[in-house]
Amino acid sequence: MTPVLELRDVALRHRGSAADTVRDVSLAVEAGHSLALVGESGAGKTTLLRLLLGLSRPTAGDVRFDGAELSPRDRAQMRRFRRSVQCVFQDPYSSLDPRRRVAAIVAEPLRSLGIDTRAGAAPKVAAALERVGLPGDAADRYPHEFSGGQRQRIAIARATVCGPRVLLADEPVSALDVTTRVKVVDLLAELQREQGLTLVMVSHDLSVVASLCERTAVLERGRIVEQGDTARVLGAPAHPYTRKLIESVPRLPI
Repeated sequence: MTPVLELRDVALRHRGSAADTVRDVSLAVEAGHSLALVGESGAGKTTLLRLLLGLSRPTAGDVRFDGAELSPRDRAQMRRFRRSVQCVFQDPYSSLDPRRRVAAIVAEPLRSLGIDTRAGAAPKVAAALERVGLPGDAADRYPHEFSGGQRQRIAIARATVCGPRVLLADEPVSALDVTTRVKVVDLLAELQREQGLTLVMVSHDLSVVASLCERTAVLERGRIVEQGDTARVLGAPAHPYTRKLIESVPRLPI
């Protein structure tokens, strides 16, 4: 089966840098499955996510969507890609425009991708908000009227309203308290199961990774040092760096 997203021998060097931020990275994301990118801060996780999202172009190698190299010059391909691949960002406080009502925020992908007019978007917005467990009057309110967990639900509604095939999530629960974090993780799992979403998630929280992602790729200094089934990677790590990550997880004293 052709991966829905794929990185082939990808490297990226930022302008003015003497070294690659990521190098020699090959990664395949299978349709309907879930993948976690883990590693220390600065390991290159978010950079890989930006490459998969098409926001950065590699300096070597290529990014592929449905088996074809992703090309910003191919407008028809990029329109299909933008509709198929959406993202949830880390901070629900800064990812939502405070000047706009929730209805307008969630409807933005429908309008920008030319899927629906303002009037036609309303039923889809209502359905998206209901799917993420928000009350019926949420559409007419502003982001500041919601808690952090509810704001992240709004962000998830916005990312899924156009029916994407792939959801990229950059530390989607790290800004939330523990109880809210569990609820949002459960929501992501439910959406993936019900809609057949492909999920790629960056996370520092290995417990979230273990509960949500089937496969895990471990990054160290811009390179993948280990990848495979999450249960195997976290349960019987083969690389010293992976073992170091697992050993660094805080544990309650018994």
